[in-house]
Amino acid sequence: MHTITKEVYFCYGHRLMNHSGKCRNLHGHSVKASISITQEHLNEQSMVYDFSDIKNHAELYINQHLDHNFIVHKDDPIILALKAQNERFMAIDEHPTAEVLSKMIYQHLKQEGLNVDQVVLWETASANASYRESHK
Repeated sequence: MHTITKEVYFCYGHRLMNHSGKCRNLHGHSVKASISITQEHLNEQSMVYDFSDIKNHAELYINQHLDHNFIVHKDDPIILALKAQNERFMAIDEHPTAEVLSKMIYQHLKQEGLNVDQVVLWETASANASYRESHK
């Protein structure tokens, strides 16, 4: 099995409603998403997949939905203020954790036809969350 990994970078803001720590406050992150693609056999170019194609697929989704966006839980009361100020935001069904965002990126790339093994989202230099499907 061959595996390649492409890193893409973006920024987003969020808060975690009802969190007991400081993440309950509005804050942002400059993150790295490490996207790993696997294939049993290499293509005609002796590659798993072209790195630039991974970047293009990922950045199209990230730029449209995540980059420089404020991501909140759909029940967050701050949504009213964001709407009133005509601010960009995305309300989602789950709390906007690194775990959830890594899953969102994974699912998008999988839907695009990439054989994604996992997506690791580095929220800080020392903390990351990853998502991969169970292979049972």
